[in-house]
Amino acid sequence: MKRLAIYHLETLLWIARLGTFRAAAERLNTTQPAISARVREIEEQLGVALFRREGRNMVLTARGRALVADFEPLWAGFESALFRASDFGGATGIVRIGSGEIAAASCLPPFVCELERDLPGVTLEIAIDLTARMLQQLLAGTSDLVFLAGPVASPGIRTVCLGSVALVWVAGRDTAARVQGKAVDFSALPLWSIPENSPIHGVMHESLAQLGIAARVVRTCNNVRTLIEIVVHGGGAALLPAPMIRAELARGDLVELLPPPERQIRFEAAIRSGERDPLILELFRRVEGLRIEATALP
Repeated sequence: MKRLAIYHLETLLWIARLGTFRAAAERLNTTQPAISARVREIEEQLGVALFRREGRNMVLTARGRALVADFEPLWAGFESALFRASDFGGATGIVRIGSGEIAAASCLPPFVCELERDLPGVTLEIAIDLTARMLQQLLAGTSDLVFLAGPVASPGIRTVCLGSVALVWVAGRDTAARVQGKAVDFSALPLWSIPENSPIHGVMHESLAQLGIAARVVRTCNNVRTLIEIVVHGGGAALLPAPMIRAELARGDLVELLPPPERQIRFEAAIRSGERDPLILELFRRVEGLRIEATALP
C-alpha cells in the first residue's frame, strides 16, 4: 500500500474546489485517470470512501468534507511558507485570469509583464469575456482572478476598485455630419450596444431616458473593438468606453454625438471570498496598485 504524498492531498483539495475530477486534472496539468488513481490511493490508505457518485458527478462524502476542511488551511500554510522563503520567485502553477476588453486594453498588459518578470514559474491563462460570464466562472472555480465591470455585490467574492471609466456617445465621421445640428432621430439611426448583461447596456438606456430619446431597436455586439469598427464605418451610433476610442476621437473617425452620461462604469478585480491559495492572494495584493484611466478624450 502506497504512503500518501503531498500531491495526493493537493489533488483532493482541487477536486473539492473545482467540483469535478476533470477540472482538477486540467488545473494540475494531468489526466482524469491519474486523478481517479490518486483518489483510490487516498481511500485505500485511509480505509474510507471520500467520494460518492451522484448522476455524472462525484461529490464528497461527510468524511471527505471533514478531511478537506482540516487539510485546506494546512496546505495554504505550507505553500505560504515556501513562497515567502523565495519571495514568491519559486512559485509555480497555472493561474486563470478573466478580463473584460477595457481592462485588457489598459491595466492588464503591464500587470502581466510584471508577473512574467517576477514569477517566471507561473503560467498565466487569460480569457477575454463579458462580466456576467466571468463572475460565473470565478464562483465556479474555473477562473482565479477576474477584471470586471462593477460594482459587483456577491457574498462569494472579494473585490478591489480599479477606477471608473467614462462613456461617450459617438458616431462615425460621415454619420455625425448628417445628423449634427438636427434633432437626432434614433428610430432611424441604428443604435449599437454591448449585450444586456453588460453594465454599459444599462447606462445606455439610462442616458437615453434622461435625454428624452426613445430607441425602438438596439443592435448588440459582444466585442467592443468590433463595435467600434462598426460605428467608425457608418453603422450607426453607440455609447462606448472613452479609454478604447482615444485614437479614433483624435483622428476624427469618431465624433461625440450627444452629452455623455453622468454615470461612469466602475471596474474591479475580484477573487473568491474564501480563496486561500497564497499565489492567488499574492496576485490580488499586487492588483490593488492598478488603476484604469477614467477618461481618454483628446
